[in-house]
Amino acid sequence: MRVRLSVATATAVAAALAAVTGCAEKADTAAGGDGAIKVTAKDDSCEVSKKEFPAGHVQLDIENKGSKVTEVYILFPDDRIVTERENIGPGTKARLTAEVKSGSYEIACKPGMKGDGIRQKVTVTGGKAAVRSPEMDAAVAAYRQYVQAQADETLPKAKVFTDAVKAGDIEAAKKAYADSRIGWERTEPVAESFGDIDPKVDLREDGVEKGQKWTGWHRLEKSLWQDKKLGPEDTALADTLIKDLTVWQKKVGTAEITPTSMANGAKELLDEVATGKVTGEEERYSHTDLVDFKANVEGAQKSFELLKPVASKNDPKLVAELDKQFAALNTLLDKYRKDKTTYVFASYDTVGKDQRKELSDGVNALAEPLSKLAAAVVK
Repeated sequence: MRVRLSVATATAVAAALAAVTGCAEKADTAAGGDGAIKVTAKDDSCEVSKKEFPAGHVQLDIENKGSKVTEVYILFPDDRIVTERENIGPGTKARLTAEVKSGSYEIACKPGMKGDGIRQKVTVTGGKAAVRSPEMDAAVAAYRQYVQAQADETLPKAKVFTDAVKAGDIEAAKKAYADSRIGWERTEPVAESFGDIDPKVDLREDGVEKGQKWTGWHRLEKSLWQDKKLGPEDTALADTLIKDLTVWQKKVGTAEITPTSMANGAKELLDEVATGKVTGEEERYSHTDLVDFKANVEGAQKSFELLKPVASKNDPKLVAELDKQFAALNTLLDKYRKDKTTYVFASYDTVGKDQRKELSDGVNALAEPLSKLAAAVVK
């Protein structure tokens, strides 16, 4: 989810991201490669070292020399996302490995993580596509089935939620709210790749830009928990949410999915946890952050498990570390789970500062090796 951050929040996020990515970036930088495309992101510019490069596996070495948290994307001409790296803190570096076909694209930097970004047109030449093993093709096919299943399962759950909203039943709507979001949170990077669906469905209030109407889950969350009332506007918002989620359900099958986008998406889900769930900002009214947290981790783990046959051959030590850290984080999360067979977690406003620090440390321990998964897949 992309949000517009206040100065105070951006500073806190930058500190969190330094913890999440710092070790990985130092290690990756030392490993550098002459074939990498260097992207230098500043507050007012996006410098790209190469405007033309061959199709196949492309590596971006990103450095944020600006004062704001930034994002970097490779975009199709219609603004669909090929790949992205969000939440790059000021003064930090990131490495992004992607599979790109020949054609015209744009590389975009988004200082402050808002707006259309500062863009550079690039051309990918040659008809040679990245070489994929049968294991890679199997992973992509299985992940496509997974994201479609998540979308298919989300619609009826969302309908339970919106029906309660339209009936004016606040308690029933509250009860259905978190459950209706699980499939979305598991596969959020795929939803974000379509560009316009995510801001319609999952935008927080501080992410609303001038002239933009606030719609989606979090708008209704505010009505339920803060305003404590439902009216005609909420009925309209409920209908719009179902409409937008139906578009997502239909589009999922057309998503551009590659082994590297799966690996990068897993890392994005951990970044979502670090910058939204651990801080308590995502579900600021309902305090159902731990449900989203668990779903993000499950989505990241699904990508990893599907890519494991490939990664195990190329980097068995990395795979062993990821197995260890996923298990540790899941064990930690289960401490807050009220029922092991359902998604009933403690309200996040009951989770103290020391406990949040423990959760943050668990995320950081997983995010560092997970940032290396895409490179391991294409070795």
